[in-house]
Amino acid sequence: MNVSKVIEIQDYSWKYINTRVPAIRGINLSIEEGSFVGVIGPNGAGKTTLAYSIDGLIPGQYNGVKKGTVKVFGKEVEEYAKGELQQLVGVVFSDPEAQFTAMTVEDELVFGMENIGLSLTEIKERLEWVTELTDLSHLLMKPPYEISGGQKQRVALAAVLSMRPKILVLDEPTSMLDPVSRERIFGVLAKLKEEENNTIIAIEHSLENLVPLADQMVLLSEGELILHDETQPFFQQSRLLLEKGVFPPGAMLFFHELREKGLYQGRYPLTVAEGVQLLRGLKG
Repeated sequence: MNVSKVIEIQDYSWKYINTRVPAIRGINLSIEEGSFVGVIGPNGAGKTTLAYSIDGLIPGQYNGVKKGTVKVFGKEVEEYAKGELQQLVGVVFSDPEAQFTAMTVEDELVFGMENIGLSLTEIKERLEWVTELTDLSHLLMKPPYEISGGQKQRVALAAVLSMRPKILVLDEPTSMLDPVSRERIFGVLAKLKEEENNTIIAIEHSLENLVPLADQMVLLSEGELILHDETQPFFQQSRLLLEKGVFPPGAMLFFHELREKGLYQGRYPLTVAEGVQLLRGLKG
């Protein structure tokens, strides 16, 4: 195995018990260490099933039929001892309250670290690091249920990050948030990308926030992997994305329309600012 490949999925299918068709089927996907991978697709595409398969929740906590293999750091997920994989792979879900177990934000952040037997010194150091990263220092004594939705999601993210997982999987972490809170979550992810070497897999509908950070993109549809490529060439396939019910960010759609009309032949911009620069170049 190439040591840089932290996730290797080969010919993988999963069918939940009492369902007629697999939730995902025939998946082949390799992800390298330090990558930021965006996973997109319409509802029912199999995105959450893929996330659960990487974390070991499937097949650990779900009944069904599996074919193929899912390896994390060269080892099949079923081969990990109970709790071992969760120290390598952290998952943040769309509903943060589903992850809360403590009465204060500080207790919530400390809970997992105490469970794995970290020393008080290590817990203090990690707590300081993660609260600064997620801007939660002023909320440590607050009950989690009294803070805003955006703050709750930052607490859920911080609780996962405090465990220092090598792989971070985010399953639509901003789907319940307002635009400002969404920006703050992606701001934390931008810091992680810049300062740490986490491998990040983000399932997300907010492409305007996701695209500038992602090195690679994956498109799932009806349980199948349709497209996997680096972000720029991925979005050159705008027609395919639209056919699958995925709408690229506005700047990309604008340049896609220009291309369809024969007015532009270059690459698509990943951001509005980049699009403005390209337009200025066209005028010049």
